[in-house]
Amino acid sequence: MIRLTLYSRADCDLCHEMRVVVDAVAREMACVVEEIDVDEDPALVEAYGNDVPVLCVNGRRAFVHRVDRPALRARLAREPA
Repeated sequence: MIRLTLYSRADCDLCHEMRVVVDAVAREMACVVEEIDVDEDPALVEAYGNDVPVLCVNGRRAFVHRVDRPALRARLAREPA
């Protein structure tokens, strides 16, 4: 199963937009989604700063700031089963 990790923060419009896309595609493609609030960990704040949202696919950075449904579907289709 494909794991999607979304690094975000609570008051971030881009983060909310990406979450909507991720949730929709994850339902279609049976992915597991984990959302991590970078503000809850000083190390993540240091690592990401204002560079959120970031979406990782199976632990690898795939998208930063924006993603649309076709791009995410295409990226997930390339993941090994």
